[in-house]
Parts: sequence; C-alpha cells; structure tokens
Amino acid sequence: MSDLAHEYRLDYFEEEGFQRLECDSCGDMFWTRDASRETCGEPPCAEYGFIDEPGFDEQLSLEEMRETFLSFFEERDHGRIDPYPVAANRWRDDVLLTQASIYDFQPHVTTGQSPPPANPLVVSQPCIRMQDIDNVGKTGRHTMAFEMGGHHAFNAEEGSGYAYEGEVYWKEECVEYCVELFEELGADPDELTLIEDPWVGGGNAGPAFEVIYQGLELATLVFMKYEQDPEGDIEMKDGNTYSEMDRRVIDTGYGIERWTWMSQGTPTVYEAIYPEMIEFLRDNADLDYTDEEDDIVHRAAKLAGHMDIDEAEDIEAARDTMADQLGVSTSRLVELMEPLESIYAIADHCRTLAYMLGDGIVPSNVGTGYLARMVLRRTKRLVDSVGVDAPLDELVDMQADRLGYSNRDTIRDIVRTEVEKYRETLDRGGRKVRQLADEYAQKDEPIPVRELIELYDSHGIQPDMVEEIAAEKGVDVATPDDFYGLVAERHGGGQAFEEEDEVPYEDRLAELPGTDRLYYEDQQRMEFEAVVLEVFDRDDGDYDIVLDQTMFYPEGGGQPADHGTISTDDLTADVSDVQIHDDVIIHTADEDPGTGEFVRGQVDARRRRSLMRHHTATHVVIHSARQVLGEHVRQAGAQKGVDSSRIDISHYESITREQVKEIEHRANEIVMDNVAVTQEWPERHEAEEEHGFDLYQGGIPTGEQIRLIHVAEDVQACGGTHVARTGDIGTVKLLNTERVQDGVIRLTFAAGDAAIDATHEVEDALYETAELYDVAHTDVPDTAERFFDEWKARGKEIEELKEQLAEARASGGGDADEVEVGETTAVVQRIDADMDELRAQANAVVEQGSIAVLGSGASGAQFVVAVPDGVEVNAGEVVGELAGRVGGGGGGPPDFAQGGGPDADKLDEALDEAPEILRQIANV
Repeated sequence: MSDLAHEYRLDYFEEEGFQRLECDSCGDMFWTRDASRETCGEPPCAEYGFIDEPGFDEQLSLEEMRETFLSFFEERDHGRIDPYPVAANRWRDDVLLTQASIYDFQPHVTTGQSPPPANPLVVSQPCIRMQDIDNVGKTGRHTMAFEMGGHHAFNAEEGSGYAYEGEVYWKEECVEYCVELFEELGADPDELTLIEDPWVGGGNAGPAFEVIYQGLELATLVFMKYEQDPEGDIEMKDGNTYSEMDRRVIDTGYGIERWTWMSQGTPTVYEAIYPEMIEFLRDNADLDYTDEEDDIVHRAAKLAGHMDIDEAEDIEAARDTMADQLGVSTSRLVELMEPLESIYAIADHCRTLAYMLGDGIVPSNVGTGYLARMVLRRTKRLVDSVGVDAPLDELVDMQADRLGYSNRDTIRDIVRTEVEKYRETLDRGGRKVRQLADEYAQKDEPIPVRELIELYDSHGIQPDMVEEIAAEKGVDVATPDDFYGLVAERHGGGQAFEEEDEVPYEDRLAELPGTDRLYYEDQQRMEFEAVVLEVFDRDDGDYDIVLDQTMFYPEGGGQPADHGTISTDDLTADVSDVQIHDDVIIHTADEDPGTGEFVRGQVDARRRRSLMRHHTATHVVIHSARQVLGEHVRQAGAQKGVDSSRIDISHYESITREQVKEIEHRANEIVMDNVAVTQEWPERHEAEEEHGFDLYQGGIPTGEQIRLIHVAEDVQACGGTHVARTGDIGTVKLLNTERVQDGVIRLTFAAGDAAIDATHEVEDALYETAELYDVAHTDVPDTAERFFDEWKARGKEIEELKEQLAEARASGGGDADEVEVGETTAVVQRIDADMDELRAQANAVVEQGSIAVLGSGASGAQFVVAVPDGVEVNAGEVVGELAGRVGGGGGGPPDFAQGGGPDADKLDEALDEAPEILRQIANV
C-alpha cells in the first residue's frame, strides 16, 4: 500500500501540539497531544473509560445531542438539511438502504453532476446497517438503526465545469471543527486520538481519521480525493490503484447515539438511547434482578465492548472469557445476560422497523421489503422468547411515535398483517423442518448452514426453532453466530447491483453529438425533418440510424418505443424500434437512408397517442391508488402498452373489489376534470426539497436538471410522452388486479379507445353467457351460482355412490380373488374404473382388515395397493413389481401406493402373479 503519511501532516496538528505515535499494541499510527500515550485508545488496545463516568460535562438525550451537533455546524455556516429516507433506492439504483450520510449525495453530487443542497452542509441522517444485526444487544455498542451526523463540503477546481466549483474547506478545517465540538461538550482534547485509517469504497478512496475518545470511536473523518484508475500510481488497502480526482469531498460520520452514550456513561448504548422502552420491556417481561445480579450485569456490560462476532469465531468462547473475569460460571452469565440482550435487540429492531415502515417500505420477498420482513420476524421471535406479551405493532408504534411519523396507523396495520402471515408460515414450515431433521438423522450429520438459510428464506423459520425441532430427533444444527448477517448478505444487505447492458458500437457512438429530442418541445407533433449522422449495419439485416434530431420516443420508463417511417426522395424505411444510449438515439429500420442525407420522419400517430394516454393514465392510477390504499403505495414496476398497461404497486394485503372500484372512480374524476398536464425542468435538489423522493416512482433520472410531469396533484420525475390534458385520456378502466409477489400488487388497466374495447369484451362475454343460460344478463350471477351448487351436489352424490359400490365389492361382490398372505387375507381384483374409484375400494378393503391389490385397464394399466396397519407388507414395493410387468413404474409409502404402465394387455397376467409377489415381499 502506498505511504500516505504526508496526507496526515497538518498545520493544525503542529500548531495545537499533536504528535504522530505508533500504537504499542496494534501498530496503528495515530495523532495525540499526549506524548506519553502508548496505545491508540481503541479496544482491544484500551478499555472504555466513560462507563459510570460520563465523558462530557452534561448528560444529553439522543434528541438533545442531535440538536447540539446540528447547531454547532449551523453556527459555522453549514446549511442544515432535512434527512433523507432510509430507503436509498428511492434516489439511487446501486443500494437498497441508507448506510451513511454521504449516501444522500451519491452519485449525482459527488460526481459533480448536480450541486449539493448547501455547501457546506450538515445533516443527521437515519441509517440502517443490516450487517450489524447479529451484534445488536450483545456488544453493548452496536445498533442496526442509527443516526449518522455528517458535515460535508464539496470542492472542485475552478473552471472544471462541475455543478460546483471552488474550495469550501479541506482537512485542516475539518479536523479543527471536530476537536472544537469535543471541547464545546467539555471533553479533554488531550484524551483524543486520531487513528490513521485510509478509506476505500465505491471506486473512491482517501486518507481518513478514526476519532477515539475514552475508548469509544465517535467520528470518522474521510477526505475523498482519489478515484480508481488501473494506471494510477497510488495503491490502497484494497489492492487497487488510484489517481487524484479534480474533486475533493469532505465525508464525515459522527455516531449521534455514541455521542449520547458518552454523555451519559450508561453500561450500554441501549440504556442511553432507549431508556423508556427498555424500562417498559423489562417490566412487561418481568425481568427483575437482585442487587447482586445487577452488579454482575453491570460489570459484564463494561466488558461487552470487546465482543464482536465479526472477530470472535465462537461467541461462547467470548462468554467464557467474560465469565472468568467476572468470577461466575458461563451458564450463570448466559442466564442473566441473554434475556437482557433480547430486550436491547427488541428496542433497536423496533426502531429499525419504524424507520423502514415509516418511510414507506412494504414487507415482501425481495429487496428492501425482504430486509424489513427479516427484521420483523426476528423481532417477533425475540419478543416471544423473552416473554414480552405486548403486541409487536404496539412496540413498533412506540418508536414510530418517538420518531414523529404521521402514518402510524398504517405502520401498525402492516405489522399486524405481517405477524399473522408469519404464524401461517410457521405452521406450514414446521412440517418441512421435521422432514429435514429425519433426513439428517439418517445421515448422522448436523443440519448445515445452507439448509438453515433456505428454511428462513422459504418459510421464515428462525434457527432456534429448527434447533428445538431437530433436538427431538437427536440432530444437531450448525447455527453460525452471524446467521442473520449471512441472510442479509444473501439479499444484498443494503446493496443492489445490476449489470449494465452491453452497448453496440460504443466507441463510435461516443464520438457523436447527443440527439436533439423534439418530442419534449411538442408532444403532439408527429412529423419532423432531420439529417442522418450515422448508419450502422446490424447482424439481422436491418440498420441502426442516428439523426441529429428526432420526434421518435426511445423505449424507456416502461414506455415502448415509437414506430413510424424515415423517408428520403428515393426510399421509405419502416422504423421498428428506437433505443437511447447515453444521449444518442438509435432508430432501427429496414432501409439505409444514407449518411448525410436529409430525411423526413413520420411517427405512427395512432400508436403514439395510445401510448401517451396510457402513460398519463399510469400517473393518474398510482395517484388514485395512494389516495385509496395509503401513502405507502409506490410504483414497483410498470409497462405501458397500446391496448392495455400494467403498474405494480407496493401494498401489504390483497385489494378488495370495493377498493378497485374506488381507485377507478377517483381516476376517472381526474380525467373528467380535464386539467392540464404540464412539464418543468427544475434543479434536482430543488425538486427533491419541494416534492420529496416520491418523485422517483418510475425510475431515477440523471443530470443536474430533471423533468417533472404534473397531473392534477400528482408530481413525478418522468421522461415519457403525455397527453395535453387529462380529458384526452378519455376514460380509465381497471381490468384486473393480482398479487405478483408478496407485497406487490399488479393493476392492469386500459385507457381511451382501449378501455372501451376492453369493456365491450367483458360485456360480450356476459351477454353470451346470459343467452346460454336463457336469462337476462342481470340474472347471470344467481343462475351461475345455482348451476354450480347443483354441480357440486351431483359430484358429491357420485362420490357417495362410488364408495357404496366399493363397499359392496369389498364385501364379496364381483370376481375378486382372496388369497392368504401369512395371517392376513389379500383381495386381488380387476376393476376397470378410474383411479378415484380404485382408491375408494382399496380403502374399503383395508377397513375390513385385508390387503387390497386392485388393477384397472381403463387408461393403460393402473394399480392401487393398500395395506392395513401392523401388516408387514410394503405397498410401494408391491406396486413397483406389478407396474414393472406392464412396462411402467410406481411406488409410495408402505401402507398405500399406486402406479402403472402403458401395456394394458399384460394387466391380467400381472394380477395373476400378485399373490406370489405379496408372499415374497412379506417373506412368508
């Protein structure tokens, strides 16, 4: 790794008496004003020094510490901005959850494409780090949900052409601000250490300090100045090479919870930030310790900071070490600590859920929805195991109330719905665990981690439930200490990467100017003139044509490409597809108009207008769905079409028929209001500040300015084409609703002429049915119900008759052969009936204490064999032998099996051999 020592030598350090020392324990380099210091100050090189002895002058709550941090930087000319949602995939497509304050400004601000909302700025950003889930409650310092205080400055060279230029401040000022904040809170700066720890991430890197005070890391100061470059001359700790950027970003992270903890000196961070909830949970769970037990727990909390599952291969070993130091047995320590650790985790997880659900994440099986469901189910299991009898929705609501969310009723409703789904899942999944335990009992092996993760993913079954069921079978379970971290990692853990499509002729396209998009200037215009800039030959015989300007809309945002023609005086080329790569639009056509030629373009007006109606209707439908179902509803996918369109929305339960009608009614009210559909191009951060991140329903646009479409009260960032007024939609008809995955509902609808055509199709089917029944169309539902009830009754009557016939045959009717197999009678009989009748008769024979061997030639050759309890004949083996004689196969459990083959001519011969087969298998 390159030596970055020069990057850490600051004038501020020299002026304030800081010295660069090497830690005697870990070897890290650090800066301090205490020349006699021997260690870097961070555990395990040093212990906490603030437990029971707060490190600041005043004890502050989390809310007070947040305001102290924000006000400090606001007074130093930083613009205070509101926090972003915890669902980072609202404004970026490479991650799922917000894990740091710098996420708010990636990638558009950090790359210089957009200006920051203020420069410099300060924010207290709620974050969620799923990778810490297994540490929560155990270490005393880890929280899955936390607030990262960040003060940021964005610097760029003058004349660089970025959305911001000039020097705001850099390393000197950043470190000075940090030390001043400590001093303002009453900390002794001589006790501070700043550990050199270069940072890399997301293709960028830079020198960085970890700021330690009394054993606790309270801040990280990152100076982002490098970008990954294969030819760069700076090698970083990830093994990649980097070069200097022409932008420099101050990226800091102050853990507001940890600063609060430092101010209070409580045994763990949890008592400092969740005092009321922990008290409630302890009382509810009847967790009451004696003075001696409280002392053990208190002393254990001081040692807990050394525990980190990422570093300790076996958490039990860490328990043993702690127990030895405390002078108690490991079992006694576990008995005292585990219930309290569960209480801590419940408080933290409920806050995490409040953030997730409050910011509109809907539990599902994918993405952020999966992570929310995982946290919720783990929390429910902890609540049940520790004996808390308060409903989970009440516990989550306590945190949602504290955080100030206004959608608390929806949050509680989602939690109640999810808890019920979890109960149903456990009922189904328990049978799967027992099957798996039997399988591994036979192998004499423990149930491996991959099976545990699959059980959790598919059935929501927690490891401790697997352990409980497996123990009944005498099977061990290989549960890792970081199980939930592994599950989160499998589902992204906050990351969401997608592979980019390969771009054809990439090098040649990069040399062409961006195409002027005429469809934004006048969306109603269908004709235009242009010059051909380039023509590419395609492998399929068609041509890809680049024009200097176009009216053809390229596929994007769920809207299909326009079709039409490109003409010269000599030819007319049919345009079958239009795509955009960067800013260059490519038209796929069946003729080559020639590079440099002047052409006339004609968009297929009927197709375009239908797509415009459906695109504007999409905005209207999702707006109406949010009004009816709740503000948590967000677009999860969409596809516009000429005849119909669909939109997938996030919602936690099925949509009722009454809700469908209400959505349709509201949508058509907007259509009938005939309001203007308008567009504007504001600065990105101004649009986000005014409208929030619900702007990005249909995707995340790039660029300093973004296009907004206003349809009545609905505002969305959108690049598609739209009608001029809502009345131009004509009408909106919801055709179908279906659950495409858990937590996602698909609404299929039609607009304009397509809506009328779809309505006619339904009416035609209704009138045809009425004619078939010979009733009025209004009587069709009642008539259909009557016919259905009669059909069911006749079916039941047929089944009863089959059973009576089977009993009659089993009692001696028909041409059945009876043979003795040991001490049991076997009935061998051919009945040319369907499989249902064979099974019914077999059951009737078994009820009389006999073995049933039945054959049918109704469809090939089929066999059913049934054996009474206690008879040592394997039905599956008998069927296998019989089926083999007719060219087929079969099998099943020892007491009931079925099978067959195609050779019906050999059915009788096989049945003749049945007595001998039975005796051989019974070994009599």
